[in-house]
Amino acid sequence: MEEAPYCGAVATQVILLNGGSSSGKSGIVRCLQAVLPDPWLAFGCDSFVDAMPAKMRAADEGIVFAADGGVSVGAEFRALEVAWTEGIVAMARAGARIIVDDVFLGGTASQRRWQKALGDLAVLWVGVRCESAVAAGREVARGDRTQGMAAAQADAVHQGVYYDLEVDTTRTESLVCAHTIAAHVG
Repeated sequence: MEEAPYCGAVATQVILLNGGSSSGKSGIVRCLQAVLPDPWLAFGCDSFVDAMPAKMRAADEGIVFAADGGVSVGAEFRALEVAWTEGIVAMARAGARIIVDDVFLGGTASQRRWQKALGDLAVLWVGVRCESAVAAGREVARGDRTQGMAAAQADAVHQGVYYDLEVDTTRTESLVCAHTIAAHVG
């Protein structure tokens, strides 16, 4: 992946992590909160999905997790996603430092949605990679994911997405990745 130019002159307001299911994003987020000197709020797509009414977690207008690991989202999901995103952006604009853990199911289109919402905020874009087989093993160990999601998303979520920094959790611990990211926070 190409890296976007890093701008260290502006204080980072948002750290946005993108990676497939079971790639290690949530662990990195917890470690970032521990190693960054200032308090950072964390928001993840998992908590967003969990906040939805149960009826939307298995409906075409909401989000559907297919037996093969595929994920599809409908119009009501997208409408709530816009509201969630705008809420996160509002907190950043109000002065909160924010870490977002997301899965760009739409690749470039997902990043463009965030870019539009974030506008002129200083964002550190981080790609979280993990080899498909390792992520699939984590998926099985977690027991709370549809098997196949990790393999289906491992590379797809990065297609056409530009990052300031990429980390790979295949053989690197979350804390090491967090220190790498923290070193890039302006």
